[in-house]
Amino acid sequence: MINVRYVQHRVTRYLGTALLAAMALSTALAQDPAADSSIKVDVDIVNVLCNVRTKNGGLVGNLSKDDFKIAENGQDQILKYFSKETNLPLTIGLLVDVSKSQERLIDIEKNAASRFFSEVLKEKDLAFLISFGAEAELLQDYTNSRKLLQQGLNQLRLNAPAEGIHPGPVPTMHQVRGTILWDAIYLAANDQLKGQVGRKAIVVITDGEDYGSRVKYEQAIKASQIADAIVYGIYYVDQGFNHFGGVGDRELRRVAEDTGGRVLRVDRKHSLEDIFREIQEDLRTQYSLGYTPTNAVKDGSFRKIDIRVKDKDLKVQARKGYFAVTRTE
Repeated sequence: MINVRYVQHRVTRYLGTALLAAMALSTALAQDPAADSSIKVDVDIVNVLCNVRTKNGGLVGNLSKDDFKIAENGQDQILKYFSKETNLPLTIGLLVDVSKSQERLIDIEKNAASRFFSEVLKEKDLAFLISFGAEAELLQDYTNSRKLLQQGLNQLRLNAPAEGIHPGPVPTMHQVRGTILWDAIYLAANDQLKGQVGRKAIVVITDGEDYGSRVKYEQAIKASQIADAIVYGIYYVDQGFNHFGGVGDRELRRVAEDTGGRVLRVDRKHSLEDIFREIQEDLRTQYSLGYTPTNAVKDGSFRKIDIRVKDKDLKVQARKGYFAVTRTE
């Protein structure tokens, strides 16, 4: 069992997958009045959110349904629902690394995150806040209140092992629970987002170090895929603390890219506020695609998703697949 300390009452929106499909269908009908209003919403649909980029990384927001093709395990699927509206409700979890290696960055993270919440959250959106170091702590559960989120951000503080030991870049025989990065992502996906419907994102500010997680990063990926959550990693290293420049972002990048997100690095040319702004643009320039899989068997297997667009010079950023599980799993 992974332990997380809850300091707020849990609030859950009980919305069905059919509602998301209905919203996408409603948008499609509004955009195309000639569409058949007798179309029924299929409750067993696979919803995929994606961004499309140019070779230079610029976002493309003017594509239509006919520009997309989607396949599952190599078999073409019929794209039933399409929307490029950015008003679908968003649930976003911000995970902040407060381990010893990040201690001097916490105040910067507080201020930038506060502005991020103020700019990204709309009327129907929700957010929650988790800090993680030696432990993971839910500082603020689902809310649309910027005041409550600010109060949660004000609680961000160093969370290091009681004995004050912080492992260096070389693994030791005795692993200290110093930065439970993968546990925190798993908790956000499995405990917070799995029961939610709509657009879901996890934003993690970290230097990529993990010491002491009870789950592996592959399990964090699976939990995020089952929850249909996109993971964005913000790679932020305090060079004054770690002269090695951090452990690298390879595993964090794998978690992000497999779920349809990406890793962005804070450096001399890109401030934390710049990175938050890029993520905001991503979240507000998404396409929502929905299809009923030709293989309807819920056998728990992983199904690969391949999304293509007509223009081969464009690149699609989307999750790499999903697990065919029932809603109760």
